[in-house]
Amino acid sequence: MMGDPVGRQDRLFYEFDLEDMVPDDHLLRRIDRVLDVSWLRDEMKPHYSHLGCPSVCPELMIRMLLVGYCYSIRSERRLCEEVKMNLAYRWFCGLGLEGKVPHHSTFSVNRHGRFHDSDILRKVFEEVVCGCMKAGLVGGEGFAVDASVIEANASRFQRVKGSEVEWTEEQLVRRPVREYLSALESDNPPTNPKQKPKAMSPTDPTAAWTARGRNKIMFGYSLNYLMDMEDAVIVDVEATPTRISKEVDATETMIERTEDRFGLKPDRLAGDVAYGTGKMLGWLANRNITPHIPVWDQSRVAAEGKFVRADFEYHKECDLYVCPGGKELKTSGTVHDGTTIKYIAKRSDCSGCPLKPNCTSGRERRVSRDTNQEVRDDAQALMETDAYYQSGVDRKQIERLFGEAKNILSMVRLRLRGLSGAKEEFLLTATVQNLKRLANHSTRPPPEPMAA
Repeated sequence: MMGDPVGRQDRLFYEFDLEDMVPDDHLLRRIDRVLDVSWLRDEMKPHYSHLGCPSVCPELMIRMLLVGYCYSIRSERRLCEEVKMNLAYRWFCGLGLEGKVPHHSTFSVNRHGRFHDSDILRKVFEEVVCGCMKAGLVGGEGFAVDASVIEANASRFQRVKGSEVEWTEEQLVRRPVREYLSALESDNPPTNPKQKPKAMSPTDPTAAWTARGRNKIMFGYSLNYLMDMEDAVIVDVEATPTRISKEVDATETMIERTEDRFGLKPDRLAGDVAYGTGKMLGWLANRNITPHIPVWDQSRVAAEGKFVRADFEYHKECDLYVCPGGKELKTSGTVHDGTTIKYIAKRSDCSGCPLKPNCTSGRERRVSRDTNQEVRDDAQALMETDAYYQSGVDRKQIERLFGEAKNILSMVRLRLRGLSGAKEEFLLTATVQNLKRLANHSTRPPPEPMAA
């Protein structure tokens, strides 16, 4: 028999408890069990005036932002509308049925003001990492690093060729442009001093023109993750323009910050070949961090049919090479391009050498050596070990984190502009990913005891 038609509500009063409307296994309820942001009010108190009308509670705004990034709602306007209608969102944010949802403009005002000045999103992320550490999800022995390209909120069809832009007065008052011009005068400019950009965006000049993204060419930022390989917890995150040199620099920043904030220093670091530069390997060696990073064997690269550097014997005590013919190649000690030392044979030794056709077509043979060549050799030797192989397997978890960020959390294109906007979006994304892992761990049933 067909049931009665659904009509409009005809009761004036209802017995209703919002707590009963959210199931025990709901994602937000599980996250709420492991999330503690009660410290936010005291942390943010210095950034509020003691005069005027009461402002929106910072804990409410942070919880709303976490809801948004958890469910791929990155528009504050739409987020406010969703919180108004969704009972689970209201419960998580601490709003009753009659609780007033903040106006969407409140987020923009606080994001460029109190949140930026207090770096509160970074502190929320770090508190979640501390929660993961207390739960035993962070081993602290092996880290992995990688970067993924995220499209900037800048049209690739509206670009200025080259690195010189004649800024108009209207453009100069925009926050991304002001941030970019200010960063150019800092110790860490967003551009590569050795290579000028081929194109710039007039709306987001910090974003890098790249061919590494989902489009053939676009403006982008790199989402840099430093991950603990124990349970794929993100221990640090950094935003950089999509340039390999900036991604390598971000690795040093993240490792130092992780040691400073959490007292974590890895025994080994896994990464792809982009991180196998002599400078990066030397930096890791100075900190006693074993690099599980593939290194390109430059000693066997030469013109076809010619001797390679591996055929030359290096004498460390004298700092010279000896060629297959027994002649010495010496250096002046000059470092070229900041990383390369050149060793040159005497022209008289090469002119009458019977091995010259197999050695060089020039007047004398030259051999280049990296200033961190010993570290490169050590890293290459590690590539044959079982520990290196295991790190390569464990490192693949970071790719799944990027896949989760893009395919599940919809982090394929930024909504905010400028490097500060990219940092905020990346921090919130990484915070949500860690919260999900922590929530799943806390609700995981304990292992059954083994039978006697």
